[in-house]
Amino acid sequence: MSVVIDHRPQRQPAPQPPRVKRDPAPSRLKYRLERMWLTPLYRRVLRVGLPAFLAAMTAGIWLADEDRRAALTDGIAGLVEKVQSREAFQVKMMTIEGASPAVDKALRGMLPVDLPASSFDIDLAALRLQVLRLDAVESIDLRIKPGGILSAVVTEREPVLLWRHARGIDMLDAGGHRVAGVTSREMRPNLPLIAGEGADMATEEALALIDAAGPILPRLRGLVRKGERRWDVVLDKGQQIMLPAEGAVTALEAAMALNRAQDMLGRDISVVDLRDPSRPVIRLGLDARNTIRLARDMLPLGPDGKVIEKKKGG
Repeated sequence: MSVVIDHRPQRQPAPQPPRVKRDPAPSRLKYRLERMWLTPLYRRVLRVGLPAFLAAMTAGIWLADEDRRAALTDGIAGLVEKVQSREAFQVKMMTIEGASPAVDKALRGMLPVDLPASSFDIDLAALRLQVLRLDAVESIDLRIKPGGILSAVVTEREPVLLWRHARGIDMLDAGGHRVAGVTSREMRPNLPLIAGEGADMATEEALALIDAAGPILPRLRGLVRKGERRWDVVLDKGQQIMLPAEGAVTALEAAMALNRAQDMLGRDISVVDLRDPSRPVIRLGLDARNTIRLARDMLPLGPDGKVIEKKKGG
């Protein structure tokens, strides 16, 4: 076995160029894009705005066709009608609690649809506002109960006063709100009477005066509002108590105390003037004045307040 030795010179490998290290810094474009991505507004536009724009543009192009729009509208209307006409949403009857016959009839007449009807056709909020326009209704609770029942629980105003004014006679509640009208006082003789313009704005004071007049309540004919600022208490036998604009209840209580002590109102007195509490004035009746005039040898007065002249030859 022979060994061949190659004495030719070996070729040296070509020298490699020096390796350049990579710059870790991003390019200018990449840097700007990353900075934009870190901006909340830019990120929101790309994530939300752009998809929304594309969806809206697609929908707009699709809805640009009139036939497609009509078909879509009809489909939605049919679906809504199908859902609303389901048995579960049908209102079949209406129950009313706490209402008088007149209010019951008026409330049923206000129902916007004939029963049975879909609950979607009954606007409870609008119906409630409409019912509250009735003078006799103070509050109402409307709700649709299971089984297709429209329930109405009514709280009516309680009349406590009769108010006589230029337009007629109205019943008022304790707050002065009109309850209903009456043709005459005889329809509600159990209610005290107030009269005069502006009397309905002072019902709280009127009720306090009626309470203070308890000892003479059977004789009370009513309260008259004067000048929309004060009250006159009108009694039977033509007697009248004129009260001040301020402190009317206190003045009337003082008059009641004087009446209990001296039977003031049991005497022939026509007017007790308390408009100035520091200077009360009493006006005597016709008989009392004539008695005094005769005692002083003066001519008597007639019902009209004029002196009765003696007849000649009498």
